[in-house]
Amino acid sequence: MPAPDDFSREPEKPLFALLDQLGIRTTTMTHAKVFTVAESQLVKAQLPGGHTKNLFMKDKNGQLVLISALGTSQLALNQAHRVLGTQRLSFTDAALLWEALGVTSGSVTGFAVVNDQAKRVRFVLEEALLAHETLNFHPLRNDMTTSISRDDFLGFATATGHTVTRIDFTKLGVG
Repeated sequence: MPAPDDFSREPEKPLFALLDQLGIRTTTMTHAKVFTVAESQLVKAQLPGGHTKNLFMKDKNGQLVLISALGTSQLALNQAHRVLGTQRLSFTDAALLWEALGVTSGSVTGFAVVNDQAKRVRFVLEEALLAHETLNFHPLRNDMTTSISRDDFLGFATATGHTVTRIDFTKLGVG
């Protein structure tokens, strides 16, 4: 597993190739590495649209869940399992993140479903994020942000073989 800030393998290239193959147009901005939502404030100021926070979790039965939400949302993670029909969710470790999604800590992104060839990961998108016409995700590395239309992103997820589960976290309360 590479270091969280080692992108010498250029993980975005296969992703961009798939997006091109699907006819999906995106724009990508290169910036300083950001590891948290707070660190990404400067990037957000320069790009319109919904900016994301992405959480990779699992339940005690081993069900893997990737949640992509609006960066400013408060998520009732202690209640999400009820809607998803899983056991309570907890964060995974870096090794499982790398094994399942092929990304390192700090680079978790909705685009990472492209690396889930085994279809082990349940993909959850927050309704508040989907309210935006343009979505902004890291393209498998945290020193770039890629903007994509909501409809194209949903088409991308489908093309990877993933069904999107949509959750309105505002109806769950704050955890």
